[in-house]
Amino acid sequence: MNKCRYITALALAAILVCSLFPYSTAEASPEKTGEEAVLAEYEEYYERLMSIENQSGIGENGFRVVEDQIFALEPDEEDSILMVPAFDERYNRLALFIVDTDGVILYRTEQLATNHCVTGRMRQPIQDIAAVSFQDLNRDGRTDIILITSCVNESGAYAGKTYKVGDVLFQNKTDCSFYRDYRISDKINRFGMNKSAKSITAFVRDGNSTEFLYTATTLRELQRNKFRIIQEQCYFRSFGKLGRLQVTPGTYRIADYDIFMIYLVNEQGDIVSVLQPMGEYDNLYALKGVTCRDIDGDGLKDIVILARYSYEGEAGELIVESDYRIYYQRTGGFVPDTEIRDTYRCGDEDTMEILVEKARAYWGWQTTND
Repeated sequence: MNKCRYITALALAAILVCSLFPYSTAEASPEKTGEEAVLAEYEEYYERLMSIENQSGIGENGFRVVEDQIFALEPDEEDSILMVPAFDERYNRLALFIVDTDGVILYRTEQLATNHCVTGRMRQPIQDIAAVSFQDLNRDGRTDIILITSCVNESGAYAGKTYKVGDVLFQNKTDCSFYRDYRISDKINRFGMNKSAKSITAFVRDGNSTEFLYTATTLRELQRNKFRIIQEQCYFRSFGKLGRLQVTPGTYRIADYDIFMIYLVNEQGDIVSVLQPMGEYDNLYALKGVTCRDIDGDGLKDIVILARYSYEGEAGELIVESDYRIYYQRTGGFVPDTEIRDTYRCGDEDTMEILVEKARAYWGWQTTND
């Protein structure tokens, strides 16, 4: 494949790749529109990327080097090559450079999951590097790279909300080049294993996976895969036309994290609905309560979850916060609240009754008749 065709192929991949993350609307160039505009932008960007021959040329070609995330791939070796990450200042796209001790570029790539958060557009969300780890993930004796970015969309339905994107680059056996298996990246991000390097390692190296949490169809399948039910908060409730369902909260442990999910299961053991109250937190620290009450005054039982979650701070410290989720019952299932949490953030002193009272007040009613 000649150079022109290769650039075009990469550009079309950037246009057509399916998004796995919250996205915002694509922007069109005033001179060109659609794929033609993105292709022209990508060709200019790719030429700049490929023209870089040494570490000093990264900044000269419009890339911002993330200085505090430059690491030696083999820290115990005095002449170890370096991984140098840099964001393109025009498009927010991340590139990784592998650099030798003389500053010569040995390898570069921008084919990363984080560069496909927004489909059909060159410009990507505001990004920072959340974590980098070097490990032998496929047990071939070569050092591989785990990369996690923290992203915030500038516009769209998820504007201002932070989410993580994970990726793995495997080192080739013969040189300092790397390759990426998009199927692994897809599962890491689609099934929530992108929160930490430990979770990615548990999946890629050790074969543990949260995939079943999202694909299981029966309670038996969940339990067969070591999903642990929180028995004290597990009970049956009648949900109108949805029938009598068992509210089934529980956790699955991967690495050092308890992934929290709630399933609504019918009397035959089939999963009717799945709730994911943990959001972008890393770990369930403690479940404070699950209640089924009419919150919005439509006569249907809604679900309120109050819990304490933990996550890793910017300095690597453990942070624990109380948070809640509300799911409103609708004809076909349950939909998450998108309003109340933006106006009221709970604290450690809040109880379930306080939350229910405040949520009902938001909708303008106070009745206790459930």
